Amino acid sequence: MRPTPSQTVGPFYGYALPFPGGGELAEGGLVVHGQVWDGAGQPVPDALLEVWQAGPDGGLSGAPGSLRHDTGTGQIAGRHGLVFTGFGRVSTDADGHWMIRTVMPGSRAYLSVCVFARGLGHHLFTRIYLRDDPGDPLLGRLPPARRSTLLAAGESVGVYRFDVRLQGEGETVFLDFG
Repeated sequence: MRPTPSQTVGPFYGYALPFPGGGELAEGGLVVHGQVWDGAGQPVPDALLEVWQAGPDGGLSGAPGSLRHDTGTGQIAGRHGLVFTGFGRVSTDADGHWMIRTVMPGSRAYLSVCVFARGLGHHLFTRIYLRDDPGDPLLGRLPPARRSTLLAAGESVGVYRFDVRLQGEGETVFLDFG
């Protein structure tokens, strides 16, 4: 049998996937925000970003079970406090903006991101680097113009901006794990 072909999904992300406090990965002094842009340079108002990251110690073991569920409906009611989980999920607003709050990821200088958006047959994986690290196996192989699409811009102490460009001029580098 041949695999079933993919098809466009969404824009349904705002219905069941976001949860209260989804962008609050941890109580900390790091804010990362930006916008998602389509190939025509228009903001994408119905995208969803999932973020995974290492903890302050560089480890990848977040706190399992930190999400609370409503006992009546079983729906996610939010986080159990702001215990570091290493995972967050945030949707874009009407202007394509998104934001997360977290802690600096220890020895790993990046956050891993999965982008879901209308018109995509498959979700896209990328990274948000908080500092340039030419010794990083991925960054070190990219030409400077492409590397810059993975680097967050520091706006002030603990605040970074990272825009995701789905295609066109300055398209974000996306990773293929296939």
